[in-house]
Amino acid sequence: MDPLTPAHSPHPGAPHPGPGWATRYWAIFTGQALSLIGSAMTQFVLLWWITDTTGSAAALGTAGVAALLPQALLGPLGGTFADRYSRRTIMIMADTISAACMLVLIWLFASGGVELWHVYTMMFIRSAMQAFQGPAAAASTAMLVPPEFLPRAAGFNQTLQGLMTVAAAPLGALAISVLPLGGALGIDVVTALLGIVPLLLFRIPQHTVAREDRRGVWTEFREGLSVVWHNPGLRRLYGLLGVVVLVVMPTFTLTPLLVKAHFGGGAGQVALMEGLSGVGMIAGGLLVAALNPKRPIVTVLLALAASCLTVALTALAPADWFWLAVVWWVVSGATFAFGNAPLTATLQTTVPNHLQGRVLSLLNTVMGLAGPVGLALAAPLGEWIGVRGVFVVGGVLSAAACLAGFLSPALLRLERRETPAE
Repeated sequence: MDPLTPAHSPHPGAPHPGPGWATRYWAIFTGQALSLIGSAMTQFVLLWWITDTTGSAAALGTAGVAALLPQALLGPLGGTFADRYSRRTIMIMADTISAACMLVLIWLFASGGVELWHVYTMMFIRSAMQAFQGPAAAASTAMLVPPEFLPRAAGFNQTLQGLMTVAAAPLGALAISVLPLGGALGIDVVTALLGIVPLLLFRIPQHTVAREDRRGVWTEFREGLSVVWHNPGLRRLYGLLGVVVLVVMPTFTLTPLLVKAHFGGGAGQVALMEGLSGVGMIAGGLLVAALNPKRPIVTVLLALAASCLTVALTALAPADWFWLAVVWWVVSGATFAFGNAPLTATLQTTVPNHLQGRVLSLLNTVMGLAGPVGLALAAPLGEWIGVRGVFVVGGVLSAAACLAGFLSPALLRLERRETPAE
């Protein structure tokens, strides 16, 4: 038994963090929130620059691959490191390197020497850092809050994603309009530093393994893989999410092109669409935190199916009915948040904390590999059936995949399991 997990705990993945947990959690949460908002704003600025410069679905697809593929390739290593080394140190280093990437881009834009491959390269490196930071942050959550607070923490995290979306797009559009591109990117450097400060001030509790007791990185990764592979419910859940991401992920990367090509909009319209979608995500996250759904897997399947279906409806709106597209996009954001939070909480409460970095990173790897494959398929498909066709096909097929999850008894039983199969 994990020495940090009390024998009487009903949640083996989430031991109690001890006194003063609220101050520590909210300080780190706020710092990471600011850092994420800055990163999302930067992503908006860069994607719009690519859209405005090239107007190419293939160029946006390449950017999407650069932003996703490193997380997939390095995810297993990042998860293993998160369980082996200091998660706090990993998060600090990842934020620092990401900020350095932005400083390089700022210099390139200021000197007038920036090229498309420079942007791809910096997006690639930042994605690689996320492969280490993501598992470390996710596994840390269960050590920062009491077990009974985990579902609400997941809901607040979805609310953060919504706030990030609300703030990022309008701030990105505003920054583009009043600042040179390099100046807009500088905001990300400042928010990264604000994210690092709480990590320097507070310690994150973590189960540690003595150096002499550590095994090889590959051996430790296989231990996390075994947890998923030998649990039929987890195995089916990971497979289903991989299919959904493969089919629907290209739509999120191609959203600026849909707004420009079909609705005749610009950066402001993209910002409005993404910002109001964030409002929906906030509502969905707060609703999860308030209701704390008792059937998490059922909630995940239904909510994600609704989110995917409204992606298709967004593209079906007539060209002069942009307001209707915005409505469907908002509904998609709300239902996504409502479905994603119970998924995170389920994994955090069923997987022992000393394995969470590896198990959560494996999910990131599955989705990270599925995303670039989907983008690679969507680029030529977009040239053939148009960007609207990509949205409709992707939305309908991914919704069907979510609903197909109800055909798996093992997946439905997962929400009633308290520990993974040995």
